[in-house]
Amino acid sequence: MSRSPGKTAQHRKDNDMEEELQAEKDKNLASSAVDLYSDELKELSHEIHHLKEVSFREISSANACRNILEKHGFEITSPVAGLETAFCAEIGDGELEFGIFCEYDALPEIGHACGHNIIAASAVGAALGLRRLTDSLNIKLKVFGTPAEEGGGGKIIMLEAGMFDSLSAAMMVHPWPVELIEMPCLAVSHIDVHYFGKAAHASAFPENGKNAADAITVAQVAIGLLRQHSRRYDQVHGIVTHGGAAPNIIPDHTVAKYYIRSETLQRLSVWQKQVIDCLSAGALATGCEMKIEEQSPAYSEMRSDEVLTGIYQNNAERLGRHFQSLENQPAASTDMANVSLRIPAIHPTLGLDCAPIVNHQAEFAAQCLTPLADKAMLDGAKAMAHTIVDAASLPQARRYLTAKISERKNGVNE
Repeated sequence: MSRSPGKTAQHRKDNDMEEELQAEKDKNLASSAVDLYSDELKELSHEIHHLKEVSFREISSANACRNILEKHGFEITSPVAGLETAFCAEIGDGELEFGIFCEYDALPEIGHACGHNIIAASAVGAALGLRRLTDSLNIKLKVFGTPAEEGGGGKIIMLEAGMFDSLSAAMMVHPWPVELIEMPCLAVSHIDVHYFGKAAHASAFPENGKNAADAITVAQVAIGLLRQHSRRYDQVHGIVTHGGAAPNIIPDHTVAKYYIRSETLQRLSVWQKQVIDCLSAGALATGCEMKIEEQSPAYSEMRSDEVLTGIYQNNAERLGRHFQSLENQPAASTDMANVSLRIPAIHPTLGLDCAPIVNHQAEFAAQCLTPLADKAMLDGAKAMAHTIVDAASLPQARRYLTAKISERKNGVNE
């Protein structure tokens, strides 16, 4: 005997209400777990902040994250993808796999002025909030320790090694002066340029030298002039890391480090060629040789998943977070962007309400060790945990992620 359409519709409505009520219960459980471990999470954030370990050297910071996760029942694999400070911690055996990403590398000299201590602790916190819910949600949860975001591209190396192939979705949160549903991102390449000249006494025999420092000067002038012809999102910035040995020795070897950014990887390839032409001009003008060294794979533009973004924003706002408009916001770059081109991913910011203090200032590093930063970290952990609960338990969201997995397996381009 067939049921009437009216009863079928009512039955579905009742099921949806039951699933929503259960999701709310699960989110309350996740929040309670994060609160239970809040002291441990704050201690983790502060420890990483104190360690100030730079890219690919985050041994103690990675260990601190791994130790907490292992203590609470996660299975640890480390190292992974050939990276000593990368790891994967997993729990559960469900149909959908969710990846939460830790970062923990500091900046040279100014420490955690981009708040990666908060990123790591919020990721661990979200995982602890969900660890007892993986069976009921029918999910596998993976926490990835991803080294060297500040120029080394750890996530890209792990991505190309297949570490994220099985993920249904990926996420992380990032401290910022204001709360944004996504961090505007540019594609970027990281290069070192070496000039090789010939040393000579700068006073007695200058005609016998080829000045590698002058090569950098010419290149800097050329790049300055190139900016007149740049497009809106084209950027280039650099520092001289080795300019010579002594004033009375014509430098025979100099090194400069450059970041080259543009709106997309496609546009970056064009803009980077123009910048390298300027660098080549320095070698040509001075008779020096030039060598370009790529310091990491190129970071791409970000493609935030709209469905997950909406789920995250709803949950974060319910926790009391207040988002600003994305219009006219400044852009940065991240290797999480490369992940987003292959896997549904989000990268919202946690506002520390500290303007005019901004990322990559010593003052921002200090801001990332305040009670306000601790609260943002815990809110970020809860918001990610709640997002995973909704994505896993609400039928429409779960069907969406399942369809995305099928598209990847079938090679469908988005």
